[in-house]
Amino acid sequence: MIYLDNAATTKPDGECLDKALKYLKEEYFNPSALYAEGYKLNKELRSARENILKTIADTQKFVLEFTSCGTEADNHAVFGSGKRGNVVSTLGEHSAVYSAVNELKRQGIEVRFAEINGDGSVNISHLLSLIDDKTSLVSVIHVNNETGAINDILAISKEVKAKNSRILFHSDGVQAFGKIPFKLTDNIDLYSISAHKVGGIKGCGALIKRKSLVISPYIFGGGQENGARSGTENVFGIKIFEYAASKKYSCISENFKKAEEVKYALWEELDKSLFSLIDLGNSSPYILTVIAHGVRGETVLHEADDLGLIIGTGSACASNEKNRYSRTILACGIDKALADGVLRLSFSPENTVDEARTAAQILNKIVSNRKNIMA
Repeated sequence: MIYLDNAATTKPDGECLDKALKYLKEEYFNPSALYAEGYKLNKELRSARENILKTIADTQKFVLEFTSCGTEADNHAVFGSGKRGNVVSTLGEHSAVYSAVNELKRQGIEVRFAEINGDGSVNISHLLSLIDDKTSLVSVIHVNNETGAINDILAISKEVKAKNSRILFHSDGVQAFGKIPFKLTDNIDLYSISAHKVGGIKGCGALIKRKSLVISPYIFGGGQENGARSGTENVFGIKIFEYAASKKYSCISENFKKAEEVKYALWEELDKSLFSLIDLGNSSPYILTVIAHGVRGETVLHEADDLGLIIGTGSACASNEKNRYSRTILACGIDKALADGVLRLSFSPENTVDEARTAAQILNKIVSNRKNIMA
């Protein structure tokens, strides 16, 4: 089997999983408990929090709040910050942000969406034109989860703050964390990450926020996470997250180059008479989005699965939406006839160039056969 749907989820890192198993089998205590075993686990959580945070942020300026997933982190950022005036986001957001922002609209908050470019990156001029003195929150995805386009959130947040310094700036960093080398700056107030995208397990994520920033809790209860997010912490998932994040950042540049080689090898082998490319632009090496000409992406996905190749057609989190066509892909300016054939191929450092070439041969065969049948 060749697995090329790593943007949806990654295989848990075996080494990190084995290392963390003791927190499931032996040290399973409640970290909020007053007995010694619980206190020891509380110290483990503090260590994990700092080790994950320091990979991308100054621990003197930022804090990290563990959540159940990236979606919860996004929701907490949106609902905790977009409480007045208007909220500005983009048409290329993950559904965790896009749907949350639209819920704000239902609640009476004015919502404004910036257009995106042909590669899925935000149209910065349009974004800035939507901001005024009543804007409370701007949310811009770091790496587009469907096209791989990278938004320069360091530069964008700086321009946003220059226009209105009171704005809170949030970014969904789920597809960037552990993959794209960067460090958070003072202009970024909130940043969402997820464990299962970097070799951790599902059920664990985090919201990173500027230390001086106070936003209302999203989940109420026992006051865990220093009152920011109630609920007994998933120590096992958090420790895998810590180990996997540390491992990814120890070789992030090397992994970046590996992914680039795999991505371009796959594109090079695809038959250009059967496939076209959504503009690469400034894109993540971990995501390659192509269009199969005249064949539904879902059809290709199922046939590829039968042949031992697992791929995606877009965001797995949007697979339950009623709309047949991807909101993001249409916003890129791609018409419905082509949007129906979109395939998302996403990589991990474990994927090889040989796998990429084999995957391309499988895809060429499927689309060629389908077109011959329809001819």
